[in-house]
Amino acid sequence: MAKQYKVLKPQDIDFIKEQKLFYLASCSGSEVNLSPKGYDSIRILDESTLLFMQYPGSGNRTYRDTQAGGEITLVFNAFVGKPQILRLFCKAEIVEKDDPAFDEYANIFGEIKNIVRNFFLFKIYAVETTCGEVVPIMEYKEDREEYREWAIKLDKKGKLDEYNAKTFTPVDLSKVK
Repeated sequence: MAKQYKVLKPQDIDFIKEQKLFYLASCSGSEVNLSPKGYDSIRILDESTLLFMQYPGSGNRTYRDTQAGGEITLVFNAFVGKPQILRLFCKAEIVEKDDPAFDEYANIFGEIKNIVRNFFLFKIYAVETTCGEVVPIMEYKEDREEYREWAIKLDKKGKLDEYNAKTFTPVDLSKVK
């Protein structure tokens, strides 16, 4: 039976910390964006705020949808142990490199600041748990390091900012439904 409430409970926080994979969905009008996320890229700041560290990539649809005031849903599910699905319904704020909080957030993750594209503060307005009985049992093996290593190499060559600019254009808010 699904349960919905307003803020994370201690057991939800523990559950999130155990997961190696989660899904981030965003929408600002037409299509819904859904992306799997890994690495050690999320921190719980308090019972209603999560911090997500985003690396560079081929697109930045979460940015577009956040900029347009869209909705965000994070989904965590157990692949081992007791079955569970945890959904977090959120609004988001973007933290850019020129924001005074950027360096502080990078330090929280202990990450090289240059390879972080931006951060998102997810403000939770609803938490929902469901049974997760249909999720298969799967074994975590390891993170794929190639992506992070690629970003580090591109940064060392002085080409990461150019790549980010080329692969992402902020949304024209006048065109969002």
